Amino acid sequence: MTENVITNSQTQLTVLEKSKKVVLALQHLIAMFGATVLVPILTGLDISVALFTAGLGTLIFHFCTGGKVPVFLGSSFAFIPVILTVKEMYNGDLAYAQGGIVVAGLLYVIISFFIKKIGVERIKKYLPAQVVGPMIMVIGMNLIPTAYGMASKNLLIAAITLGVALLINFKGKGFIKQLGILIGVASGYALSMALGIVDIDAISSAPIVAVPAFNLPKFDIGAIAIIAPVVLAVFMEHLGDVTTISQIVGKNYIEEPGLHRTLLGDGLATAVAALIGGPANTTYGENTGVLAITKNYDPAILRLAAVFAIALGFVSKVGAAMSSIPEPVMGGISLMLFSMIALIGVKTIKSEKVEFNWKNLLVMGIILVLGLGSGIIESKLGITIGIPINESVTISGLSFAAIVGIALNIILNKKELQ
Repeated sequence: MTENVITNSQTQLTVLEKSKKVVLALQHLIAMFGATVLVPILTGLDISVALFTAGLGTLIFHFCTGGKVPVFLGSSFAFIPVILTVKEMYNGDLAYAQGGIVVAGLLYVIISFFIKKIGVERIKKYLPAQVVGPMIMVIGMNLIPTAYGMASKNLLIAAITLGVALLINFKGKGFIKQLGILIGVASGYALSMALGIVDIDAISSAPIVAVPAFNLPKFDIGAIAIIAPVVLAVFMEHLGDVTTISQIVGKNYIEEPGLHRTLLGDGLATAVAALIGGPANTTYGENTGVLAITKNYDPAILRLAAVFAIALGFVSKVGAAMSSIPEPVMGGISLMLFSMIALIGVKTIKSEKVEFNWKNLLVMGIILVLGLGSGIIESKLGITIGIPINESVTISGLSFAAIVGIALNIILNKKELQ
């Protein structure tokens, strides 16, 4: 009798744990959804294919990294300008853009092999906290204006969404504390429905099941020459994202499973996505913010979210419901997620006990100014700060700031690097 009671209790506990993972995975799904579908909306690629390839790409990444890194891959914004350029060049045929993205993904794979050969220790030496901390801050702070842009569509809804999420994050206990994002979004959605700004017709008119419009790529040297160089920019973005996740979780993922394996996963995910009609993939800051807030770093939850994304690519009704989440709701919750990433950068500088001498202050200041101010300088003065690759691509923003910061740190702190 006692054994039966113990067995039943263990079964109930297992069911409860699985239910918790499902809810946490749905939270990650909501966090990534808005940005992932925005890329195909802006470029003309298929939304359902983008969701499918985001989930598939995440599973490929986890396979390449041994399932050790809690990452979700979604549609990359870095490729939007070159996709639109190629689309115009080839009379709207996005298959040529897909071909360029396939090659870009394969270049990522080649870079991963190079990183493996030279060794991660040589890479780490050039990424001290005075370089990494400001890079993380730039990632978060550059995303905040995007979040505010969405929130500004209805500040009341955004504020309530953000307020509920923060209240649960600071006052909640146990498992409820980990659901601040989900409950915040639900609260904002309910208020939006009450105010009549949710498009219910789009949900009711959507088919229950539909096969995504998969499409094969076409290859042309012109399209490849425009798209492939973007890899030089997104490499630094990848490095910053993996470093950020390492700081949040408290594990050095650049060392184990290794930067070469995270790059391999990202590259293969991008190449496979483009092979079937999806956009390039990249590690998602939205989901990194979820990790920082929930303090739940189980990679299995991200893999479950990936399975949900794949299923969502076929279930149009659910996809329509997710798409109906108003921008102010996503904007309010994104303000919380992106601010958390910026704070991780500050924490990195503090926890690594960076010495505030003039050399380190100069390195950190240059990274912050270039990473945050280049866009302002370009818009106000018409001066582009960056490294031109071709007519359509310039390494700027975070990528340019990281390159300059790393180089400046090598020059100023060369004794410490020897």
